[in-house]
Amino acid sequence: MEQSEKRLKKQLRVCVATCNRADYSKLAPIMFGIKSHPEIFDLEVVVLGSHLIDDYGNTFRMIEQDEFDIGSKLHTIVRGEDEAAMVESVGLALVKLPDVLQRLAPDILLVHGDRFDALALATAAALMNIRILHLEGGEVSGTIDDSIRHAISKLAHYHAVCTRSAERHLISMCEDHSRILLAGCPSYDKLLSAHQRDYYIDIIKSWLGDAVKEQDYIVALQHPVTTDIKNSIKIYELMLDALISFNKKTLVLFPNIDAGSKEMVRVMRRKGIEQHPNFRAVKHVPFDQFIQLVAHAGCMIGNSSCGVREAGAFGTPVINLGTRQTGRETGENVLHVRDADTHNKIYHALELQFGKRYPCSKIYGDGNAVQRILKFMQTIDLSEPLQKKFCFPSVKECISQDIDHILETQSALAVDLGGTNLRVAIISMKGKVVKKYIQLNPKTFEERIELILTMCKQAMADAVHLNCRILGVGVSTGGRVNPQDGIVLHSTKLINEWSSVDIRTPLSSALHLPVWVDNDGNCAALAERKFGHGKGIENFVTIITGTGIGGGIIQHNELIHGSTFCAAELGHIVVSLEGPECMCGSHGCIEAYSSGLALQREAKRLHDEDLLLMEGMTVNNKEQVNAIHLIDAACLGNSKAESVLHTAGTALGLGIVNILHMINPSLVILSGVLAAHYENPVRQVISQRALLSAQDTKVMVSELEDPALLGAASMVLDYTTRRTY
Repeated sequence: MEQSEKRLKKQLRVCVATCNRADYSKLAPIMFGIKSHPEIFDLEVVVLGSHLIDDYGNTFRMIEQDEFDIGSKLHTIVRGEDEAAMVESVGLALVKLPDVLQRLAPDILLVHGDRFDALALATAAALMNIRILHLEGGEVSGTIDDSIRHAISKLAHYHAVCTRSAERHLISMCEDHSRILLAGCPSYDKLLSAHQRDYYIDIIKSWLGDAVKEQDYIVALQHPVTTDIKNSIKIYELMLDALISFNKKTLVLFPNIDAGSKEMVRVMRRKGIEQHPNFRAVKHVPFDQFIQLVAHAGCMIGNSSCGVREAGAFGTPVINLGTRQTGRETGENVLHVRDADTHNKIYHALELQFGKRYPCSKIYGDGNAVQRILKFMQTIDLSEPLQKKFCFPSVKECISQDIDHILETQSALAVDLGGTNLRVAIISMKGKVVKKYIQLNPKTFEERIELILTMCKQAMADAVHLNCRILGVGVSTGGRVNPQDGIVLHSTKLINEWSSVDIRTPLSSALHLPVWVDNDGNCAALAERKFGHGKGIENFVTIITGTGIGGGIIQHNELIHGSTFCAAELGHIVVSLEGPECMCGSHGCIEAYSSGLALQREAKRLHDEDLLLMEGMTVNNKEQVNAIHLIDAACLGNSKAESVLHTAGTALGLGIVNILHMINPSLVILSGVLAAHYENPVRQVISQRALLSAQDTKVMVSELEDPALLGAASMVLDYTTRRTY
């Protein structure tokens, strides 16, 4: 008995209060997590608000279907669906909540979001000295929800936020940084696993009919804007007109219970939506089924937060109408229609968005939110004074401290596809390789994609334990690449089955992350721009000297791709009309003289003629003669080897002189295993052959160990962190 009592005393009594179908979708994953640890937590569930109204689907039943015991049901909604009814509903909730909270005596009350019901919960709990954990505070949208959300944040003692921006907003609102958890959105834990399930076809048919196919229907969900009811009803009517004209099967969900919803329902019925053959109007769809419908829709339209948040996890195209979500962080899948006078603008947006697919976005979560929140709750010290403290240092101090934290944790997955090895790395904002994974590059496309996914998934799992938040995936590969579409157009001969290959789609779909792809030479230039000698330089060129010769050009701080994505194929600048044959089929290219393969070719020729080895040098019968043997021989005084290297250095130098005369960079960076051997020859050729105005161009050897990986990471880090909302 004594042991049992001690165990019970250690339990943390957590009260989860849910007001509507939307907040339950965020709270349910946490509730399941709490329920799975009865030795740590004691769960109490309170249901109020629109959950208990028949017109809104009596959604408390789905809580019961999830096998949660509802401790209290509070009828708190005063019908009327106008501003006065909302105020009266808050007052009614404040009358009823004290008895329930006093009886339950929770250690922590979980409150979600920005609804007026949640404000009543937070007010009652704060006045009754109950600790409040607020989910999804610090976010910005365009309605009265902003004011309610921030008011709840000021009443709450602890915060679990979805995005780094939300965290910064709370810090600037003087909330204690140590009591803010950057967790991600709990619903993403369910979204990212549910997307992989294969029963979605049955769900689509059950709601929209047997004839409807995947990505050939629309999900519409529009709520009233309480600060501009008249305009929001106008937008709703125009949306319905556009959907009728667009003539696609559409699932329309009834609006929420906010002021103005009654008028919106009248508009819907006046237009005969419930009887229209192209429409199915419903009050409620179970969340598990709703996310499948959104994931496989041709488009989602309306002003629901689901469109700007959850839909991005699937790459579903979204049309966001009006001002309700103004200020929300969104992925590239969202097209905004702020206002419209006719339905034509909305119809045009449907034409642009319907049927498209976007890279999956994880702005709001990575699937590990519940795990973080449960750990966070266990760290709450109930013996600490309950009185909330606010932090009032200058904003600059808070931001600088926060930036240091960001630089340590925000990271990218970098993938480098070489002729021999396939490498994946977790790389931090500062350019630190946190962890690296290396495997032999498979010979077939299917095996290669499968291995990339396996390595990336392992890295993502390790990233959670390494306190790294993965923002996206960058891929560096040989060949000609269309970075806009993430497609390898033509590969080098070193990588088999790697032409006309779409890399972005399979990686983004499987990993639920945005994916960037570019040529390895361009990636080397990006690496120098962010982490190397090119940092702060407006115009420079990077030359890769390795198995082949490649590079990248930075002009006015931007990478140059060219009209057909073959800019900076620097290895194929012709420096001799009668030169040796290049792998591209031409003659006299820099690569035919100066690449590792070219030096290996010359080393083999000298070795076959017994003109390579010097005293003290040996080559094992099983060992392949390569460029290193040629360099060693030259260092030992072999005049034939010296002549080959001099020719190779001169060819590279002449090519660089041509580059100086064409684009006039202020810096040339030599990268790769042969860079150090070419530095002096290149400088000599520039001093002898370049125009006087170009002879002072700096030539430097790169100090970066992994330019391809760092460049792949920089595509992710630069794009995802320079966004402003």
